[in-house]
Amino acid sequence: MDTVHPRPTGTDASPTLWRRCLRMPIGIQSVIAVGLGALIGTFAPSAGEQMKILGDVFLNLVQVVVLPLVFPLLVLGIARMESVKKVGRIAGKAILYFEVVTTVILLIAVGLAKLAGIGTGAPVHAADAKDLDGLSQGIDFHELVLHAVPKNIFAAFGEGNLLGAIVFALLVGVAMAAIGEKSAPFADVLESVAAVMFKVVGYVIRVAPLGVLGFISYDVAYYGFGNLRSLLGFIAVVYAGLAVVVGVLFPLIAAVYRIRYVELLKSVAGLAGIAFVTRSSESVLAPLMGRLEAFGLNRSTTSFVVPLGYSFNTDGSVLYQAAALVFLANAYGADTSLPALLLMVGVLVILSKGMAGVASASIVVLIAAGSSLGLPAEGIALLLGVDFIVDMARTGVNVIGNSLAAAVVDSSENRRAAKRGSRETAPAGPETTVLKKEPAQ
Repeated sequence: MDTVHPRPTGTDASPTLWRRCLRMPIGIQSVIAVGLGALIGTFAPSAGEQMKILGDVFLNLVQVVVLPLVFPLLVLGIARMESVKKVGRIAGKAILYFEVVTTVILLIAVGLAKLAGIGTGAPVHAADAKDLDGLSQGIDFHELVLHAVPKNIFAAFGEGNLLGAIVFALLVGVAMAAIGEKSAPFADVLESVAAVMFKVVGYVIRVAPLGVLGFISYDVAYYGFGNLRSLLGFIAVVYAGLAVVVGVLFPLIAAVYRIRYVELLKSVAGLAGIAFVTRSSESVLAPLMGRLEAFGLNRSTTSFVVPLGYSFNTDGSVLYQAAALVFLANAYGADTSLPALLLMVGVLVILSKGMAGVASASIVVLIAAGSSLGLPAEGIALLLGVDFIVDMARTGVNVIGNSLAAAVVDSSENRRAAKRGSRETAPAGPETTVLKKEPAQ
């Protein structure tokens, strides 16, 4: 008996359309979410403000999985290194790279801001200092050290203390490398945990467009576009500086270390886009390490350098801070001579390394640096009105900068291994060559 298949009706077709939308790449879904969010925030601001919960839920999902994934990867990466000496060598290379690159970026930012003359005539006296309540305490370096060495690792995990988790993972990884085969069962457990967490991350990233929709709807509804006119110069300088960093400085570094920069950029561009919109680099930390491994980087290097970079290599953030300090100096008529600008760079080189684990880190560092240079904190309140615009760009650049840092350290390690291999397989002498030829004769 023949079965007659009914033609799909309009109701049957809608699930098909929904499936097609779900099959789109995450990047395209996020772009659509940006457009929808801007429309909702513009024409229905009250609804737009309420949609922030979507973004908050997405960030909570991300943060709940970051440490359970980063910790086992970091421990395994360190445990599988050849020796404790290699751990120290990679850490030294990474920190040296972070210091040199962030200093160069600070000089670029200060130079651009000085040339553009941003901040001159800015209405700093109209700024509301109440916006800075709870942020002006600065950075306590004693607290920072205690933050890095927590007394209770479970409390550190509960607080999302990434720096404390890195230090503890370093100790556990070194201990596993020292005891050798006895640590194999624990290593298997960590492998299973990492595999499960990678799967969970895949599920979380699939709902990223909803988080994007929530954040954009809220930002447009809450901040609007009318407060931007007096600060357009500042925004332009920050974006121009970030473009120079991504388009000139990073390619030069990649060329020196023979890294395929364009391919690297393509590999992480989608994740940098998600970080751009959500304004959270943590939202892509876990998948970023997977992408870099797929790009060809060694897992042990990536698992160590990328989390460390999240604490000490915030390229986009330091550029923003330098431009903001020049803006405030011009607004208040402070000294912007070459020695004063170099002093700004020196202060930021020190303070920017204290951002790990500090809430509203960029603003806190900016207040601390400004007060040490004699700039009133009230002026920073004016910049808070456009902070969400520059925050998106600097967060995206942080992701790209940490990807390049991992690639540089990995390239350096590969070169070292190649040199050692070439020494071990040096060309044989004449007698050895004759012996090798005899069987062929």
